[in-house]
Amino acid sequence: MDVDLEYTIKPLAELTGHTEVVWHLAWNPTKPLLASCSADKSVQLYSYSSSLPPTFALATTIATEHSRTVRAVAWAPSGDTLATASFDSNIGIWERARDGDEEVGQGPQGDWECVSTLEGHENECKSVAYSCTGTLLASCSRDKTVWVWEVQPDAEFECLGVLMHHTQDVKYVTWHPKEEMLASASYDDTINLYLDDPDDDWYPASSLKGHTSTVWCVAWSPCGEFLASSSDDLTVRIWARVRESTGGQRWDCVEILKYHERAVYSVTWGVGKSGNGSLGWIASTGSDGIINVWNVIGPGKDIKTKLIARIPSSHNVADVNTLSWCPRPGMEDILATGGDDFSVRVWQVVPGQLV
Repeated sequence: MDVDLEYTIKPLAELTGHTEVVWHLAWNPTKPLLASCSADKSVQLYSYSSSLPPTFALATTIATEHSRTVRAVAWAPSGDTLATASFDSNIGIWERARDGDEEVGQGPQGDWECVSTLEGHENECKSVAYSCTGTLLASCSRDKTVWVWEVQPDAEFECLGVLMHHTQDVKYVTWHPKEEMLASASYDDTINLYLDDPDDDWYPASSLKGHTSTVWCVAWSPCGEFLASSSDDLTVRIWARVRESTGGQRWDCVEILKYHERAVYSVTWGVGKSGNGSLGWIASTGSDGIINVWNVIGPGKDIKTKLIARIPSSHNVADVNTLSWCPRPGMEDILATGGDDFSVRVWQVVPGQLV
């Protein structure tokens, strides 16, 4: 692809420590920490500076009690609790051990304890996510189910629902940034959106169909009115919420992005740095090792997308399994990726072309 782009994806750091494939990443929402998980069953926590561009260092390693691959990690909104999803079918809940006179949230160093283990899935857990309020946790599995858990005091969890509306392996779950709405992506090529019925159980309010192969990942827009999905069919789709006069809602596909050569494993939607009129930046990556960054321009369903940055072979010849925008103010142009080369890499999307 030979085109002049407005921005360049500049490498900032290559973070080592894992001894097998890196599957997933999660930025801490309140502290300068980045978590990564791997087939080596560990979680690495990297700290980073407040200076720009930030510098990174390994803060600690959590040698989890999982017996198989740790496939996904998720921080609670408080930033003090970490959830891990594993191929051993369990969800681990982790908090850092503290001395009696130490305040919650001080520093990432020290031992992290597994304070709860959530059991119930019959097969490999693929993803885990906290709701925006931190009162709900979702998990999904190869067993075709999505579980919704209520977060209770003293690291207790109660299952509120087992959702069996996919016909194949469920790959990913993520909560709406402002509402108690849950999205799931599946090997059955669909995306389900769930709501809570106060008089009954969680139910699929919408099923988004259009992808022609496995949907690997979904990401909400910062405003919550759009959803991006990435698929084995080589595309990223953008879906827009349409509020109907009857009081209901539907989600329409309003854009299809086709700039990948192989399966698109991960998509992330951040605030970006394009200013007024922008709905944020979408980044995608996958089996081809390419990172694409798009500016999404609104408002309304009549959005426009523009490819603003692209880098091939971001992890050399390795597949890239995950990417995520940094949520910290002032660092909205910082992106992290994890790949089959056992590494975590950090990038900055900067204006202009590198000379």
